[in-house]
Amino acid sequence: MKKILLAAFAALVTVSTLAHAGPKIEHWVAPSGARVYFVETHVLPILDVAVDFAAGTVYGAPDKTGVAGLTRSLLEAGAGSLDEEHISAKLVDIGARMSGSADADRAGMSLRTLSSKPEREAALELLRTVLAAPTFPESVLVREKARAVAAIRESDTRPDSIAAKRFAAAIYPNHPYGASATVESVERIGRDDLVAFHRDNYSAKRAVVAIIGDVSRAEAEAIAQRLTEGLPAGRADAAVPAVTKPARDTLKIAHPATQSHIHIGAPAIARNDPDYYALLLGNYVLGGGGFVSRLMQEVREKRGYAYSVYSYFAPRKLPGPFEIGLQTKREQAGDAIKVVEEVLAKFLADGPSEKELAAAKSNLVDGLALRIDSNAKILGYLSAIGFYGLPLTYLDDFPAKINAVTTKDVKAAFARHVKPEHLVTVIVAAD
Repeated sequence: MKKILLAAFAALVTVSTLAHAGPKIEHWVAPSGARVYFVETHVLPILDVAVDFAAGTVYGAPDKTGVAGLTRSLLEAGAGSLDEEHISAKLVDIGARMSGSADADRAGMSLRTLSSKPEREAALELLRTVLAAPTFPESVLVREKARAVAAIRESDTRPDSIAAKRFAAAIYPNHPYGASATVESVERIGRDDLVAFHRDNYSAKRAVVAIIGDVSRAEAEAIAQRLTEGLPAGRADAAVPAVTKPARDTLKIAHPATQSHIHIGAPAIARNDPDYYALLLGNYVLGGGGFVSRLMQEVREKRGYAYSVYSYFAPRKLPGPFEIGLQTKREQAGDAIKVVEEVLAKFLADGPSEKELAAAKSNLVDGLALRIDSNAKILGYLSAIGFYGLPLTYLDDFPAKINAVTTKDVKAAFARHVKPEHLVTVIVAAD
């Protein structure tokens, strides 16, 4: 029986073929207070569930940076009467998969299981227990702290890691978005800190439940309530300081690497900002479109300064970063940065051409089908829509929103969010 179930589960990774670009999303608030987002589809006998909380690194104590990540990672290390080995064994027995994630804003767990009732019920009960009754075993915490400390010490020798940390700290001075876990902050974390962080942040009122798959609306309602009714009462939304944009600056960090690691950028945009679409299109032209982007053409193709150069926006609950990144020989770092600054300055002054904008629109609109071609991908959108308060029609609206953007819109959006007076440049392995 187990082999049959596992074989069936393996088959479920087959792409879901929803007939329309934007699946019908239903939304309600569970009796527990959790916000629920649901897509019903019976194409595959599978159920995907994600429960995300406002429990990212931004909510941790400043002197114990890393507590959010450790809390999330230890959820499945022991829960109720089960230790981590029993949890893993149960997942194997029912052919389910459970995983977790954490970032600056949120943390949570996701589950994929067969929708047949015995397997579904067993998997959901396991997820419920992990979310509501983690035990945070001391022995596992000691082990995971040791791993974290070793990873931090190793990363602090690598120029890429040093550059990323210093860049975050420089563009988010005195803000949780700029904080990185250190050996000292991790070593200060005790089991009581994990218990308190879970109690304060893993509550139903801070939760978004995303459900997609082979269940009815009534079943989805029962699932959402079951998963969240036993969660801690939690605290009210903790105040997070506003993002203050830094003054223009250049930081040079010594390192023996032969390649300079360069980051240029500043805080830029929150996820629900109406300029999102214009910035997305503009960034495709500037540095997000691979070999067709201006940065790649000018920095790599014409001058050979770097194998890769890119730009991106990373929207968050509060303004997330805009960043340009590249690596180059340290002796030509200054020349490479000069070209990058010239390309950016021209883009800010002129915006994209009509031809460039049309190509960007085609890529983003035509690629939407591939970004929602499986239940797992749609689940990610459901979670984001719920967590960031996006419209239920976000996926339906996406093509029209993109196609409505003009070159003037892109230029104006970049002028509002990418100001040269706030750009910080960080160079690791600088001469």
